[in-house]
Amino acid sequence: MTDTIFALSSGAPPAAIAVVRISGPQAGAALTALAGRLPPERRAVAATLRDGAGEVLDRALTLWLPGPATATGEDTAELHCHGGRAVVAAVFSALARIEGLRAAAPGEFTRRAFVSGRIDLAEAEGLADLLGAETELQRRSALAMAGGAFSGQVGDWRERLLVLSAGAEAVLDFADEDDVAALPADFAVRIEGLRVELADWLARPRAEVLREGFRVVLAGPPNAGKSTLFNALVEHEAAITAPQAGTTRDVLERPVAIAGVPFVFADTAGLRDSTSDVIEAIGIDRARGELERADLVLWLGTEGEAPDRAWEIEPQADRLGHPAKQAPRHRVSALTGAGLSALREDLIATACAALPRPGEAALNARQHRLLAEAQGALAQAEQLTDPLLVAESLRLARVAFDALLGRTTTEDMLDALFGRFCIGK
Repeated sequence: MTDTIFALSSGAPPAAIAVVRISGPQAGAALTALAGRLPPERRAVAATLRDGAGEVLDRALTLWLPGPATATGEDTAELHCHGGRAVVAAVFSALARIEGLRAAAPGEFTRRAFVSGRIDLAEAEGLADLLGAETELQRRSALAMAGGAFSGQVGDWRERLLVLSAGAEAVLDFADEDDVAALPADFAVRIEGLRVELADWLARPRAEVLREGFRVVLAGPPNAGKSTLFNALVEHEAAITAPQAGTTRDVLERPVAIAGVPFVFADTAGLRDSTSDVIEAIGIDRARGELERADLVLWLGTEGEAPDRAWEIEPQADRLGHPAKQAPRHRVSALTGAGLSALREDLIATACAALPRPGEAALNARQHRLLAEAQGALAQAEQLTDPLLVAESLRLARVAFDALLGRTTTEDMLDALFGRFCIGK
């Protein structure tokens, strides 16, 4: 991290204001080169920005933030310029000509914050989710993770684990002393208490469902009204509807937020046993695959033929002579709107039960895997009596906790994570 980086950290121009962030050992020199002097620390000061030839670039507010008490842990400068494209381009051109400066890569500011210890890996993952949040539930869950809610919990677990490890190591180091000849009587109970807390976290709804949306698949035979209901649920004429059977040939997805809850609705090809149409057959295969991926299936076909955990829906309730169901979960008409409000409310309640509670940190796949490894190591330690084996199991749990916070990690994983960020963050 010997380079000094710069990037636009505000929205794309044109805009009222463009915030250009500079971070690294040459940040102060860069600010001095453009503004003529360093302003007082952590005070916004108006200045005229000039390039190396003395040409005026803009009249801007300047901020000088010496490290390590900055977002990246490095010396940082900010230029709050006018947000025109030409202004931003001119400032970037002037910065690029200063020795030791270069444009930042995606996520590089946050990566430097992680490397300098300003944030840990779990907080960085939460920040990535916060930047991509599109619904209120996503925002609140990501904010909890980015704010350190999970990191604090892992820190507490780790401290308790260190105390347990110290007890096991004392037995190994001083086995000849009477007062530490064996593990304390409550040792296994304390391990169990920690393991149970981890199990409670592992049982929580996962972050992937929250990030991607609660997946609802509409399924049934051709001409059952799937596409019409799909359009009504997403409130957009996204799917082509026609009286002819087999109009839908592929999976059509639409992400929507209903009452702040993220959903992904999927319209599928009509299911039937055989067809001479090769394209329709491919669509049917894909539709069957969607049934496996679904968090919930709305079944519009013959009653009793629905896949497991599907809701029986009686569609086209406005049409005379439509196939009636004896005990559907909902009777709806996508044309008149009858029953749609009740269906939406039921979907919201079901999705909320499957999603993390508002403001609750949710584990992603990496965090879930590592927490499961820690729990497994604790479960093993709980059953052992040999202090040496107990100490090794506790060490494995500690390794998993360290990986959760990024104390042990790989460059490939970091590249994948910080590549999710925009340039300038």
